[in-house]
Amino acid sequence: MLMQRVITALVLIPPVIAAIWLFSTAVIASVLAAFFLIGAWEWSQLMRLKEPLSRALYVAAIGALLVILYGLRDEPDLMVFTLVLAMAWWLLALVWIIRYPAGLHEGDSRQGLKAVIGFALLGPAFLALTLLHAREQGPLWILFLLVLIWAADTGAYFSGRSFGKHKLALRVSPGKTWEGAAGGLLLSAVVAALGGHYLFQLELLPLFFFVVLCAGVVVFSIVGDLTESMFKRHAGVKDSGTLFPGHGGVLDRLDSLFAAAPLFLAGLILLGI
Repeated sequence: MLMQRVITALVLIPPVIAAIWLFSTAVIASVLAAFFLIGAWEWSQLMRLKEPLSRALYVAAIGALLVILYGLRDEPDLMVFTLVLAMAWWLLALVWIIRYPAGLHEGDSRQGLKAVIGFALLGPAFLALTLLHAREQGPLWILFLLVLIWAADTGAYFSGRSFGKHKLALRVSPGKTWEGAAGGLLLSAVVAALGGHYLFQLELLPLFFFVVLCAGVVVFSIVGDLTESMFKRHAGVKDSGTLFPGHGGVLDRLDSLFAAAPLFLAGLILLGI
């Protein structure tokens, strides 16, 4: 399984980097929208929608949201509202993870609530990534965010395998440990410090706050990962899809990014970077 994951990553990473670096924001938004619509289809499965028509209508509704967000992306009030909504949802998700399975009882589909959650998952992340790409040095910011999350995942994997003893969220994702999370935070902090200094030429005090922001982004990325695990567990599925061999579906691959991107953009704006 690990070898399959590595091969898939090696195949996908070069075209992803090239696309982010070479394509315009409009093209990137279109590509993101395509993947996010696949994610919406996968989410409709986690909602336990049975009929293909119902699932297609939900995907269409998500598509309409993405079009509206892109069309109004330059409206500052919409941006602030969307980012605040995203962070509020992920904080709520953290509470839900801690309390699981309370609030998500077996046999209780909660389709209406899950439909709203799907909007909160996909919409803000799409807007944040689009706005990040449109910033000065936008492609570099997105690539840095991806590397930051990959570093956190890598550090967590190897630290967890080597030292993991204390479960992070046993009822949601039994394989994750506090030691793994600590390893991910440590490696991502190194990446943040190096990236902030060498890529973005930040001075000492701004660099300190940037590393703090990146640590918070990594924590949110872990919450994003655990949130998807929670809903998959409730729906009784192992993976959200099969698009990426060894990695599952779009939700499996991008769950951390969904939570990380809005906080990262908000933090950069607040820090004036």
